[in-house]
Amino acid sequence: MYKNYIFDLYGTLVDINTNEYKTSLWKNMALIYSMNGALYKTAELKKSYAKYLSEQIAQVPKDKFTTNPEPQIEYVFQRMFTEKGVECDMPLAVATAKTFRALSLKYLKLYDGVQELFDAIHSHGGKAYLLSNAQRVFTEPEIRMLGIYDEFEDVMISSDEGCAKPDLMFYNRILEKHKLDPSESIMIGNDYITDIKGSYEAGLDSLYLHTNISPEIKGELLAKYQIVSGSLFEAIEALFPDMSD
Repeated sequence: MYKNYIFDLYGTLVDINTNEYKTSLWKNMALIYSMNGALYKTAELKKSYAKYLSEQIAQVPKDKFTTNPEPQIEYVFQRMFTEKGVECDMPLAVATAKTFRALSLKYLKLYDGVQELFDAIHSHGGKAYLLSNAQRVFTEPEIRMLGIYDEFEDVMISSDEGCAKPDLMFYNRILEKHKLDPSESIMIGNDYITDIKGSYEAGLDSLYLHTNISPEIKGELLAKYQIVSGSLFEAIEALFPDMSD
């Protein structure tokens, strides 16, 4: 039995559907910027977003990542104000980023069995950690809203660290920060590369969940446990066999 359970978030614990390509999103965001004095047409705003996102990725310090740089998205939204000569402090940039996220969401919900899995971990003396490829400005409010933020000993998000899974640096940071023994730790995720191959290279066992938003497996699946149904209840049975007695 493991002492440390390191989780992916989206597609593992949280079922999410977003659409950042729909015209209505960019039309509404252009309206929001324009109402704050930064006059944009829809296509112009979309183009600026892509431009400044690329710039932010390029500006991630080289010592922060090995293969997968991760920017902080709020600076992209801030830059789109200043491009038009409008001052933008960080609270406004963050609020604009949250608005963008809310407008892009179709749904956001926990998978069945999430609380039961956390309860099983804690009842066995284990600790849960989050290691997510995400933007804190989006993710922290979402997991607080869903009621699972306090289930984790720590919430490590790629935008804070400047790198993303499967970058070994991201895995090593959580192991080093909390002095976790890889032999006592397991990664739980739904992506056979970022979660499973990445954790394997970091010396961790893993549990793979094939959920509705898992990418197609095109190579070797290096997971110790494989839950092809995506059921968290099956994951509980695999990780805590004493609970099925």
